[in-house]
Amino acid sequence: MRRRKTIFDDGFQAYLTEGASIIGDAGIPVLMDLDNAQIPKDIIPFTKAKRCENKRQYVHFYEHDKEFSSVLTGTTHYLDMLKQYDGVITPDCSMAIGQSKCLQQANTYMNRAVGYYLQKNGIPVIPNIRWSDESSFDYCFLGVPLGNIVAISTHGCITSKDERKMFKSGLTAMIDTLAPKAVIVHGYMPNDIFGGFENYTKFYRYASWFERTHPKKVGA
Repeated sequence: MRRRKTIFDDGFQAYLTEGASIIGDAGIPVLMDLDNAQIPKDIIPFTKAKRCENKRQYVHFYEHDKEFSSVLTGTTHYLDMLKQYDGVITPDCSMAIGQSKCLQQANTYMNRAVGYYLQKNGIPVIPNIRWSDESSFDYCFLGVPLGNIVAISTHGCITSKDERKMFKSGLTAMIDTLAPKAVIVHGYMPNDIFGGFENYTKFYRYASWFERTHPKKVGA
């Protein structure tokens, strides 16, 4: 009994990936290739979803990691709430340039693990794709079925010239690797980053929560 408890109480919530295929050296869980996700009518942050009456939205996690850490460590506790919504965009666990490779891989793992578990419980899931620099391209796209809907966020990721260049490089790699039929974009879509990509996929932009609540303080 003690050995079994150690296996299933490891901080990575092994129950999340029971039955999942694993891919790559990093051992990333593979999401199910389902066709039940739709283009969201709207999206809402996880911290706002608990008290929102409009359930015809997809819940997202484009917030500080501490705001949704409890979802990663206790996903089962949130199933009933998340099932009320149209679907979920998988957790946006931080990946930053200079962050250790093993931590970035772990964050990619948790993104897919939570998504897989939600799928198993009948919740439509849109994979959130997050990268740091070119070195993360080896694993940050793993576990995502080709040709489906994916989601990305530009909020806080394109404030400098170098960040914009890196974001465009990651966007190029994502489209080349995953060939998504549609991309949900949380935040702004500046033409110097997104211009020309509309020939390869469809984009659907949704304003960030900060943009919605501070329209006069945020510029394109």
